[in-house]
Amino acid sequence: MRNDQVFALIDCNSFYASCERVFRPDLAKTPIVVLSNNDGCVIARSYDAKPFVKMGEPYFQAKEKLRRHGVVAFSSNYALYGDMSERVMTLIESMVPGTEVYSIDECFADLSGIQENLTNFGHGLRLRIMQRTGIPVGVGIARTKTLAKLANHTAKRLLSHTGGVVDITEPVKRDWVLRNTKVKEVWGIGRKMTAHLEAMGIITAMDLAKADAWTLRQRFSVVVEKTARELAGTACLDLDEVEPPKQEICSSRMFGKRLSELAPIKQAVATYVGRAAEKLRAQGSVCKRMRVSIRTGMFNPDEAHHAQGALVELPYPTSDTLLMTRLATDAVARIFRPGYRYSKAEVLLLDLRQPGEFSQDLFALKQPVSCDRLMQVMDDINQRWGSGTMRAATVPAAPDWGMKREMMSQSYTTRIDQLWTIKG
Repeated sequence: MRNDQVFALIDCNSFYASCERVFRPDLAKTPIVVLSNNDGCVIARSYDAKPFVKMGEPYFQAKEKLRRHGVVAFSSNYALYGDMSERVMTLIESMVPGTEVYSIDECFADLSGIQENLTNFGHGLRLRIMQRTGIPVGVGIARTKTLAKLANHTAKRLLSHTGGVVDITEPVKRDWVLRNTKVKEVWGIGRKMTAHLEAMGIITAMDLAKADAWTLRQRFSVVVEKTARELAGTACLDLDEVEPPKQEICSSRMFGKRLSELAPIKQAVATYVGRAAEKLRAQGSVCKRMRVSIRTGMFNPDEAHHAQGALVELPYPTSDTLLMTRLATDAVARIFRPGYRYSKAEVLLLDLRQPGEFSQDLFALKQPVSCDRLMQVMDDINQRWGSGTMRAATVPAAPDWGMKREMMSQSYTTRIDQLWTIKG
């Protein structure tokens, strides 16, 4: 790894809430929270909403408190968040030598070789992202990925002083951040590890950077050793520019209400198969088997409990939504039991490979070329006109069992019928 390598971590601030504000400028000064599936609990908060509600707090308990403090709640709109994330990441990729998308709202970037002042570059990047997408970001710049994470954390923690950008490539600035950061705030150091480290007298990030790396490896793991070395300025983690294909793909949702009939459960499973198959094709993979499962709510003592799954062997490696839907719904019919009130279904795609990686004999069945073409047309139509525009006939457009999303915003960027409109 090069000695002159420089990393940046660009992290979207309160990402879900920021996405909602892009198309609701009237809420620029209003606290916002975003809720989990079925409007269950708080999963995202704008900075000004944090004093009023805890992360993970059930919405039904916090509802009156939020209303009293003027906090606006939104149902989760993953189509909007995913599209806004792609716009931000594409913009970053156009401005830096290399990137690694770490999560939906975080991206590592390679700034090696950039000649201008890195703090100024960070502010320019931050400004351009805000101008082009409306999403505020923080930028942390350092010699290692772990230090870049720490710099980003500092940029947000001291936003009024940093302007959202912190460069700690210089040892003096790096050491100041290390001394003023608790070890529990270091990337990859969880609650249990924090307790172990604090018992050893390692309280700050600086303490961890100065600890004997070999001792940390013997006592804990190579991960902790690498973390300490990275904090000390030795890069151990490189930029992973290409994300490897996933080995499993899961599509799972709670129903909007309990279901006791087979037909709507089949519809739900068909819907989840469609979503999973889209992800499968997006990474260019095919699937040889899948697991379909259904279950009741497991925590109500007054309800009978039932959970069962079935493994489905596909006739050949495939990404065909229609074939997978037919076999998955047949499996549901086998495991469904009358008299239970089901709350959730799950489709898990297993044994994923790239086409041609499965070892087969000369006469084994293969996915027809016509099927590949049909799936490509389906994906093209859904990409252009919105997810679900073209789907299997067993999937309803607006099912009554669907997730409860009573406060969901429009899909401003992914559905042509929900484009942002400005009234004069």
